[in-house]
Amino acid sequence: MDVVISGAGPVGLMLACELRLGGVSVLVLERRTDIDQTIKAASITTSTAVAMYRRGLLPELMEQQRPAADRMREFLQRMPRPDGAARPNIRSAGQFAGIPVSTDLLGPADQAVGPARDLVMVAQQRIEQVLADRAVALGVEVRRGVELKAFEADDDGVTVHVGEDTVRAGWLVGCDGGRSLVRKTAGFGFPGTDPTFTGRQALVDLDGAENLHPGWHPGAGGMVGYQPMPGRVVTVEFDGPPADRDAPLTREEVEDSLRRVSGADVRVTNVRTATRYTDNSRLATTYRLGRVLLAGDAAHVHSPFGGQGLNLGLGDAVNLGWKLAATVRGDAPAGLLDTYTSERRPIAEWVLEWTRAQTALMRPDAHSSALRAVVTDLLGTQGGATYVASRLSGLTHRYPMEGDHELVGTSAPDFELADGTRLGEHLRDGTGLLLDLTASRPEVTGVRTVSTKCVSHPVLTGVLVRPDGFIAWASENGGSDGLSEALHTWFTD
Repeated sequence: MDVVISGAGPVGLMLACELRLGGVSVLVLERRTDIDQTIKAASITTSTAVAMYRRGLLPELMEQQRPAADRMREFLQRMPRPDGAARPNIRSAGQFAGIPVSTDLLGPADQAVGPARDLVMVAQQRIEQVLADRAVALGVEVRRGVELKAFEADDDGVTVHVGEDTVRAGWLVGCDGGRSLVRKTAGFGFPGTDPTFTGRQALVDLDGAENLHPGWHPGAGGMVGYQPMPGRVVTVEFDGPPADRDAPLTREEVEDSLRRVSGADVRVTNVRTATRYTDNSRLATTYRLGRVLLAGDAAHVHSPFGGQGLNLGLGDAVNLGWKLAATVRGDAPAGLLDTYTSERRPIAEWVLEWTRAQTALMRPDAHSSALRAVVTDLLGTQGGATYVASRLSGLTHRYPMEGDHELVGTSAPDFELADGTRLGEHLRDGTGLLLDLTASRPEVTGVRTVSTKCVSHPVLTGVLVRPDGFIAWASENGGSDGLSEALHTWFTD
C-alpha cells in the first residue's frame, strides 16, 4: 500500500478519499465494526460545508440534513415552555461559551460561499456514512473490526502489524483519536493543559422537560444546556475531571448532574446515548515524523465548545491529502509535505486558545461571571457577533503564502463564471486549477486550465487554486508575474 490510515472516522475517511483522488493506494484500518453512534457533533462550520461542496458531496449531505431540520422544527413547535420564557432563537450562527450568536445581527449571507451556505445541521455520523460510501466508490480498502497493534518506521516506509497480518506501506497516518496509538508509538510530543471540569452530554427521555430553558445557562457549579433537539442535555461541572472517563455513563449519573446544575425538577427516564468530555487541551509539536503523520484528534485535543473539533480535523485531511499524494507519486516540489504542519498547526493553536477562553467564561466564580456579562453584551452588537461568527466559520483562516494579491492564502470564493458554472464545480477531481480569465494563457502541465470570464469578480484576470481550494496566485492586470513561482512552489519540481 502507498498509505495506511489508522482510524475510519470522518477525518480518516476524508483523507482516504483525497488520497484516492490523487491516484495513490490506501488502506484504512478501523477497530470498530460499524459507525460509532455515541452522541457527537451535530453541525458543521461553513468552511467544512465548502470543502464538501467542492468535492461534489453537497447533494448527499443536504439529504442527510433534512431529517435533522425537520426534527428541530417539530421540537420548537411542541416544546413546553415555562411562563415568561422567551421563544428560542432558531436563527443562530453558533455559540461562544454557550452565549448564542444571532444571525439577526449579521449582514446578508455571503454569496461568495455559494450553495454550501445552506449546509449546517448535519450530524457527524451522517457525514461519516457519506464519506464511507464515497471512499468505497473511489476504491479505498476499508478493513473494519481490525486494529493496528504496532508498527516500525524506517527511511523507506512503515511496517504495520494488524493482528496476525503485516502490511508494508510507504506512509502511515494516525487518524485514531485523542489517545492515538500512532502518536504515542512514533514518539510525537503532545504538550498542553490538564482538564479542569467534567462535561456530560446525552440524548435522553425526560419527565419535567418544561422546567428546562432551551439553550445554555449558568447553573450551580457550572453550565447546563438543553439543545434544540428532543432530549439533548449537556452539563459542565467545574469539580475536576472524571475519576474514570471510560466508565459507563448511567441514567442516574446523567439525572443527578442535570438536577444538580440546573436546579430543575426533572427526571431522566431513559438514556439513548451518553458520553463524558473534559477541557483537556493538547497539541502535537509537529504533524510529521519521517514516514508517520497525524491528523484530527490524534494531532490536537480540546473541549468541544464552539464546535471546532470535527471541522478542524476535516480541514487537516483536505490540506494533507493532495500533498501526500503528490509526495507518493514523486512529483511534489521540495518541502511540500512540510507545509502541512506549518499551515495547519497554527490553526489548531487558535482553536485551542478559543476553547480555553470559553472554558474561562463558563467558570462559576464571580470574576468569570463578570467577564461573561461583558462578552454577552459584546456578542449582542453587530461588530461582536460578526467577528465571532466569521472566526467560527473557518473562512477567515489564511495560510502563509508568497504573493502580493489580497486573495493569496485565502479559501477561494465560489466565483460565478461567464459559462454559467461556479468555481466549486471545477474542483471535484482534487487537482490544481488555473482559472485563466483572459483566455490567453497556455495549458500548464499538472494543472487543469479553465478559460472563461469571472462575473462575480470582473477585475480578476487570473487565479491559481490549489487542490484544497486555497488561492496560490491571483492577478488583476492580465500579466503572469508570480505565476511561475507559485506553480513551482505548489505543483512542480
